[in-house]
Amino acid sequence: MTDWQKSNWRNKPRVQMPDYTDAAALNAVEAQLAKYPPLVFAGEARTLKSELGAAGRGEAFLLQGGDCAESFEQFSADGIRDTFKVMLQMAMVLTYGAKVPVVKVGRMAGQFAKPRSAPTEVKDGVELPSYRGDIINELDFSPEARIPDPRKMLQAYTQAAATLNLLRAFSTGGYADVHQVHAWTLGFTEADEAAKYREMAGRISDTLDFIRAAGVSNDQAHTLQTVEFYTSHEALLLEYEEALCRRDSTSGKWLAGSGHMIWIGDRTRQPDGAHVEFARGVLNPVGLKCGPTTTAEDLKVLMSKLNPENEAGKLTLIARFGAGKVAEHLPRLIKAVQEEGATVTWVCDPMHGNTIKSASGYKTRPFDSVLREVREFFAVHEAEGTIPGGVHFEMTGLDVTECTGGVRDVTDENLSDRYHTACDPRLNASQSLELAFLVAEELTARRQKAAEVATA
Repeated sequence: MTDWQKSNWRNKPRVQMPDYTDAAALNAVEAQLAKYPPLVFAGEARTLKSELGAAGRGEAFLLQGGDCAESFEQFSADGIRDTFKVMLQMAMVLTYGAKVPVVKVGRMAGQFAKPRSAPTEVKDGVELPSYRGDIINELDFSPEARIPDPRKMLQAYTQAAATLNLLRAFSTGGYADVHQVHAWTLGFTEADEAAKYREMAGRISDTLDFIRAAGVSNDQAHTLQTVEFYTSHEALLLEYEEALCRRDSTSGKWLAGSGHMIWIGDRTRQPDGAHVEFARGVLNPVGLKCGPTTTAEDLKVLMSKLNPENEAGKLTLIARFGAGKVAEHLPRLIKAVQEEGATVTWVCDPMHGNTIKSASGYKTRPFDSVLREVREFFAVHEAEGTIPGGVHFEMTGLDVTECTGGVRDVTDENLSDRYHTACDPRLNASQSLELAFLVAEELTARRQKAAEVATA
């Protein structure tokens, strides 16, 4: 990568990015950000890359989840804590089902920008630029609010730094104690509608009781009280990404200092575009969203650009097709990977292909469609003899009503009760944990079937 510079993307076609009207203000913000410390460090990114490589081999499983788009207004310590809490619960259940470590990656501390399907939106005959996330402009529908403001990058940095500080404290300060996490999960299964998950929760309890009886206490085993937790976001606003890009003193390579993992969205994966150009030069693990329009030819070029050394864990392919479409699209992309001999980690994003408009006018995602896409993802990998390496959810620890369905059955009529998302609908805490139980069942069935084949 000796020919790569962190500003090279500026010479490439750019999409889904704002046109700032005040060049002097933009330059001042970029210069200020360039002086700030990176939010993450190269050693952390390398460790995550190694763990993602293990997920690609079936030796670990990725759980990636968090907000659709982080909000300045809704930012709070309680919100961070609640999402972290439900991700720990999900990870415990998935660990039990997969019998491998679960790599925990939040869509947090950087998920401030969102691509949009149209550059403008119209309300009551008034057309304004689309809201593109709090790091760019504001949700209020007014001409002033929709003007891109580069100073918002400084607020995003401050919020990301505070979020990371709290996550690191939660990860190592006792909040992540395995017995406490399981106690929260047992509370979920006490509800009548969640009774079908009590058996698995009971088996997890038995395992923890055995560990305790064997003399392994929390005080003796540091790993029972702490977790590794990483952050990720879509690297959409490249002025922000470049300003936080730092050269690693150990390897001499460039680090995207904005988050441990960055990804390229389905709308910004042009092989000769600005976003691919930036992502190809950083040492961080990189995700690539693959939708129905992803061609085998483009995928081959992208894999070559984003992972030229074919490193394990460097490139995660995040499949997002929609329920009922996985069998049509995923096999051809798996074939393209195999033809290139590429090393990738396959992950399922069952959210973005299952967004619908409800009868009441709200954008929502049916829980059953999300689950169906996950099951189809597993089924295709079983048929192809390849490894499903993880799942990627838009979710929150809050009790929102944005996705329909689940054991506590959010209906179309309920959507208006607590619909708080700034962009796309998220699974709430109950739906997220239920999904973890159902994915764990899939992982258990897959593991048992593989064992039967091995002994046959």
